[in-house]
Amino acid sequence: MNNVLEKYIPEKSVHACLELIKLTNAHIKVVSERATRHGDYRRLPTGQHLITINASLNKYKFLITLIHELAHLVAFTKYGRRIKPHGKEWKHTFSEMMTPFIHPAIFPKRLLPLLLNHFRNPTASSDTDAKLSLALKEYDKKTDKNYIFEVPHGSIFRIYNGKIFKKGNKRVKRYECLEVSTGRVYLFQPNAEVELLH
Repeated sequence: MNNVLEKYIPEKSVHACLELIKLTNAHIKVVSERATRHGDYRRLPTGQHLITINASLNKYKFLITLIHELAHLVAFTKYGRRIKPHGKEWKHTFSEMMTPFIHPAIFPKRLLPLLLNHFRNPTASSDTDAKLSLALKEYDKKTDKNYIFEVPHGSIFRIYNGKIFKKGNKRVKRYECLEVSTGRVYLFQPNAEVELLH
């Protein structure tokens, strides 16, 4: 497991992560990319705890996702299965488990203030924290995708599932975008990645 984890997370976080995995008795499975989620935690009918994480994540996103999913396991074990998946118990657990990793030996210094701010009240996905998400994406492999906030008003773009939209006005934080085929309006986070068509 040690050699496997070294491929996916910052070197200085490997030992602490291995200890958490042993402590929680979690089985970690690295999977092909899923467009709608970075990771997943499930308790199998056998009682085994299975955590799946996308192989395509950069090492910092992978670490955050691993701790996110382990926090589900710990919160459910500590508080019971009736808690909300991303409720106050999970937030507290995730924040507590993540804090020791927010360190310059693990994360680049420029990410530390953003991480500290995010983990005061963590959200269900770090992608909804636009500043942190954009900063983390700088460590991704380069692609030909654009962010919604970069795309000019009125542009036509495609998302991961092939649906085509036209960019509209900005609401407080998100952008109204019209699905071309149905005429329905959807709201997009400013850091959503899209393929610009014209």
